[in-house]
Amino acid sequence: MTIRRPHGPGGALAAPHVNRRLFLAGAGSLAAAAAGLPVRPARAAERLVLANWGGDAVDAYDRAFAEACREATGLPLQIDGSGPLEGTIKAQVESGAVRWDVCDTELYSAFRLAGDYLQPIDYDIVDKARIQPDTFDHAVPYAYYSTVIAYDHERFGDDPPKSWADFWNVEKYPGKRSLYKWMSGNLEAALLADGVAPEDLYPLDVDRALAKIEELKPHILTHWGSAAESQQLLRDREVSMVQIWHTRAILLEEDTGGRARFTYDQGLLNLSNWSVPKNNPAGRENAMTFINASLAPEPQRLLMEHYRYGPVNPEATASLPPELARLNPADPQNIDRQVMTDNRWYAEHYGAALDRYTALIAG
Repeated sequence: MTIRRPHGPGGALAAPHVNRRLFLAGAGSLAAAAAGLPVRPARAAERLVLANWGGDAVDAYDRAFAEACREATGLPLQIDGSGPLEGTIKAQVESGAVRWDVCDTELYSAFRLAGDYLQPIDYDIVDKARIQPDTFDHAVPYAYYSTVIAYDHERFGDDPPKSWADFWNVEKYPGKRSLYKWMSGNLEAALLADGVAPEDLYPLDVDRALAKIEELKPHILTHWGSAAESQQLLRDREVSMVQIWHTRAILLEEDTGGRARFTYDQGLLNLSNWSVPKNNPAGRENAMTFINASLAPEPQRLLMEHYRYGPVNPEATASLPPELARLNPADPQNIDRQVMTDNRWYAEHYGAALDRYTALIAG
């Protein structure tokens, strides 16, 4: 599909945006000159750098957000797909060599980085009315994603799996399984498989979850480490079920002509979030202005179209055509079938729980 990049009214290119921060900086320089003080030339921002997790997301985010960034800030958008890891953000801020303006940050990481490493979100610029879920002091949700069950429809078509208990049931649903190697979503899946009600999941019972995962170990072919690997395992029929991100499950269903399918039943819903490192190169106001622009209905729709991330903007959700709405994890027909991840729990317990999980799957 060819995407036409939006122009200004009447099809002409939009007029250059005059950034308020740069205007005030220029005014300050003039005042200094009038007072006979030395004037250091203002260094205007040349671009706005967005850090995400790479792969297909680089092109998709460019298609969804580049024009919105240019129109709102006057700056071109540059995507850095090297992955905004928590430790990298810390290192940049501590060294005074910050490269990123806006980061695609896991919410539990934003909770841990808040205050010392991230700037508070300016909700005088970022319009909360554009965001359906809760907002946070140092992070802004911009999309929904989900961890789901994908399965071989040719093997289980008459009675497909509908829960994590089915994922663990290797007698009814034979075949090898695969889980994510970095734990996220695995503890919840194991507890749901063990009969814990969704409303009782948190705080997570790590001992019980790990015991349930150990029970499945003989039937786990591998713990996948990349999204591409999670697709390949089911595409090549190496496993009959895989825990997978919904974005990749959709691609897998399309690539196999429907032989591989997935369900949002007991999907583990989560939020992708923007955060802004302290002393970001393009300046605080440009970063906040970009975030606000990314939450408008059109960029949100484009992200769903090109990357299948669910909009947080309710107007964008309502505008999706039926063929996209059925795939949207945040659509009303899907969202109530899922369980929302508690990132506060992960912010407090992630490190210790991960050590135990990795020791278990390595043994």
